[in-house]
Parts: sequence; C-alpha cells; structure tokens
Amino acid sequence: MEELFIEVVTPSKTAYSGNIKSVTVPGTLGNFQVLHNHAPIMSSLEIGIVKIVDPEGKILEYCTSGGTIEVLNNKITVLAESFESPDEIDTRRAEESEKRARERLARKSQTEFDLDRAEFALHRSLNRLKFKKKYL
Repeated sequence: MEELFIEVVTPSKTAYSGNIKSVTVPGTLGNFQVLHNHAPIMSSLEIGIVKIVDPEGKILEYCTSGGTIEVLNNKITVLAESFESPDEIDTRRAEESEKRARERLARKSQTEFDLDRAEFALHRSLNRLKFKKKYL
C-alpha cells in the first residue's frame, strides 16, 4: 500500500507529522477514510476519534474535538481544536468538565449560545472519557 503524508496542527503544537497508510476521521456526515490518491477534499471534523494507520500497519488512535481536514496530492492537513492520545487525557479533568457542563445545562435561564456551548463541552468530555476508558 502506498503512503500519504499527514500533519495535524492544534492551536498549541504540531500534534502529529509523518507518513501514513491511511487515516479515518469523524466528518460532519460520518466517519470517512483517506487512502493514497484520494480525491482532493476539504471537510469539517466533529468530536470523535481519529485513527491513523502508520507505515508498519500499526493503528494509532487520537481523540479530537473537531476541526478541518484538507486532502490534496497525497498530503493531509488537519487543523484540530484538540488532538490527544490516550496518555494525554486527564480523566479527573474530563470528569470535572462533564460535571460543569451538566450543571450549566440544568440552569433555567440561559441563552441559546450558552446552551450550545454547554452541550459541546458535555459531548467533548464524554468523548474523552469513553476514549480514555477504552485504554485503561
């Protein structure tokens, strides 16, 4: 199988950079896989799991809270809000985030914007906890 090059960038760092066999990402309309010679595409990414297959066939998984992906000429660029390996996830912090989000959702007088932010925070924390639990 031929390879592609991927670079994953977050606001704070280059989280991953190198050759891969494939990547599966959580797109807005569902998960999709990118292989060698994929058609050019730009897409938004949702909260979910990114699966990278490295050149040796090893599957690497990362938790993301969304972003964008561009595929062009066997080069993939992912701009992600977050991109964490299981070891990088702090379970206590994710549990606290879940608790805060649930408390914010329970409040009666909120704007729609505040509710959307609380729902996003809850979804993100639950995704992180589920992902971390898989590796415990």
